[in-house]
Amino acid sequence: MIRASSVSITSQVLNLIAELDEFKGRWDMLGRLAPDKLTSLKRVATIESVGSSTRIEGARLSDLQVEALLANLEMRSFRSRDEEEVAGYAEAMNTIHDSWEHIPFTENHIKQLHGITLKYSSKDTAHRGEYKTLSNNVEAFDADGRSLGVIFETASPFDTPRLMAELVSGTVTALRERELHPLLVIGAFVVHFLAIHPFQDGNGRLSRVLTTLLLLQSGYRHVPYSSLERIVEENKDGYYRALRASQKQIRSEKEILDDWLHFFLTSLKKQKDVLLGKIEREQLLEKLAPLEEKILAIARERGRITIADAVTLLAANRNTVKLHLRQLVQRGYLEQHGTGKGTWYSVGR
Repeated sequence: MIRASSVSITSQVLNLIAELDEFKGRWDMLGRLAPDKLTSLKRVATIESVGSSTRIEGARLSDLQVEALLANLEMRSFRSRDEEEVAGYAEAMNTIHDSWEHIPFTENHIKQLHGITLKYSSKDTAHRGEYKTLSNNVEAFDADGRSLGVIFETASPFDTPRLMAELVSGTVTALRERELHPLLVIGAFVVHFLAIHPFQDGNGRLSRVLTTLLLLQSGYRHVPYSSLERIVEENKDGYYRALRASQKQIRSEKEILDDWLHFFLTSLKKQKDVLLGKIEREQLLEKLAPLEEKILAIARERGRITIADAVTLLAANRNTVKLHLRQLVQRGYLEQHGTGKGTWYSVGR
């Protein structure tokens, strides 16, 4: 299923790959931030990824709501399907971040990751971790939820096991033989996976979990520190256009994946650019005033800080604290939420 004939190697594609690989090579040096700063970057990226990936599929929780939910996951009490989906996606992503070196790319592990992704979704109990048994063609809906018809026919339940076996083995072989660059192989896997739509539900979310897994296993260790899902959410229309364009002739001799691969590589570049900006900003922290460094440290540790917190914890003058908070917001280190007495600050995203 992964064929070089489906890909046009243009100068634009080569330049995007070269830029991503140059950053990949620099990551060991760039990523030598203090452990607490790396932890903060990963925490913010995880919240963004979980929020964005579930919103792409229709969930409505904001990043702040996602952050609050993830902080209390041990309670395992969910008030909505949106919260169930957030909890499952977060657990799947944490599994990838913690154990990617020990997860072989096999059908069995893909099914296990699907089970984790839908672990808390009460309506998906019967089919989690198993290939679909019913048709799940992709439909368009109007603002009132009425179907406007099928816009893409996915693989039949009968063909799905064979097609997934071919896709997984073909991906593993292509990554090993390197006739195509790994980023092109990963992009091709994603578009084929979504064309098959192998599971009854959760395919979009799982495709993004598997993208992270394959990127990490291909040496792109920076991926957990910047949200690719956020880039996709911000370009959602382009995401669907690129998928549809590349799936028109999928699995045929006329298959051309150029639209999707360009979107995929461009999104990876944007993800890299966001992370590079954050790293450069962190490296400039040495130029901050001592009080500003302490304020940021508290915000990272607690997830938020108020003027009153800073005044109490740092035994600082209130007007001085307000001045430094204003400067930190202006320079992008903190984000302000609310106004007046209800004002609080979080680490800049």
